[in-house]
Amino acid sequence: MYSASDLRKGLKLMLDGDPYIITDFEFSKPGKGQSLYRCKMRNLLSGNSTVRTFRSNDKFEPAPLEERDMQFLYAQGNEYNFMDQENYEQIAMERELLGEAVNFMIDNMEVKVLFYDGRPIDITLPIFVNLTVTQADPWAKGDTSGTDTKPVTVETGYELQVPPFIEEGQKIQIDTRSGEYMTRVKE
Repeated sequence: MYSASDLRKGLKLMLDGDPYIITDFEFSKPGKGQSLYRCKMRNLLSGNSTVRTFRSNDKFEPAPLEERDMQFLYAQGNEYNFMDQENYEQIAMERELLGEAVNFMIDNMEVKVLFYDGRPIDITLPIFVNLTVTQADPWAKGDTSGTDTKPVTVETGYELQVPPFIEEGQKIQIDTRSGEYMTRVKE
């Protein structure tokens, strides 16, 4: 059982019968009266966000969630297939459930899949992934048009801005949280 003082960003709890994750958190102590905890939360089942304010005497149940290490196997149509690393059980998740994560997933990638009530509801990717550039415009030496980035496409079909020296066939490191270029990977 959580109390209001346990609330923090990233905490997963049950509220109104659904699992929620706290995405933003503010604490305030007015001059007199109880402390207030203002939380921005996302419903893990529907994806909807809400803002709620709690008092210091409120109590919460922890969300009965299970996180498993899984391996992304392949995509077939609108389904993405994963295999449990311990018992080799396979599951399929719909593309809509994965959201932006599909831009960074390659075959055999290890991920963490979050389960609620025996069904997968969310996925956590590694923070950084190395992907190969499949399409990049050539860079003309001396080109000083004022832009210091250019668009490229990586092997998953994702497009992003990179420095002009990145060429087709090179591997680059991408931050999966922001989708931004981090560095060139030397092999």
